[in-house]
Amino acid sequence: MREDAKEILDKFHYLSHQGFSFRSGFNYGLFLNGEIIGVTIYHTLSVPETAKGCFGLERNQQQGLYELGRLALNPDCYEKNLTSWFLSRTIKILKKDTTVKAILSYADSEFHNGYIYQATNFTYYGLTAPKVDFWIRQVDCTYIKHQRGKTKGLLGEWRPRTRKHRYLIVFDKKLKCLWKQEPYPKGNNKSDYNTRVKLL
Repeated sequence: MREDAKEILDKFHYLSHQGFSFRSGFNYGLFLNGEIIGVTIYHTLSVPETAKGCFGLERNQQQGLYELGRLALNPDCYEKNLTSWFLSRTIKILKKDTTVKAILSYADSEFHNGYIYQATNFTYYGLTAPKVDFWIRQVDCTYIKHQRGKTKGLLGEWRPRTRKHRYLIVFDKKLKCLWKQEPYPKGNNKSDYNTRVKLL
């Protein structure tokens, strides 16, 4: 399933186009006549500290917390409400496959507002805090993002990181989100219509 997922993501997900790999986890595919046309991937939180700020939970208390790492569909196969149906369906399957207390997802504000999460009853908690990343200058004068470790002595530059819209859906009523809920961001519906199929 990972290779099937990679095929769709390489073609249709904006992060793959930017050279970012993806974490495998609970991978679900959407098939049409035996051909994969969509994929969703759920995994544990990319940044465990997120659960501390969101729910006040330590690392050893995060069982059942998942992140929607990737969602992509082949736009040539798009039908009305297909993306929201696929997302809702995979959430139901995930809840059957494992214990799910909450699912967090991000929408990159540079590309879309997260219309699909609004359509599937996720709650909106505003933008992530402003951050910067260090980009290392290569011999050919191109830049690659520094992943981890010290930056002292490296040739490069600091760049603002794109802020992300935060969406959360909670199934365990014992969990209380500490973030402030905000109204859904408004955007250009036509633009978001295009991106919600290809760029989630």
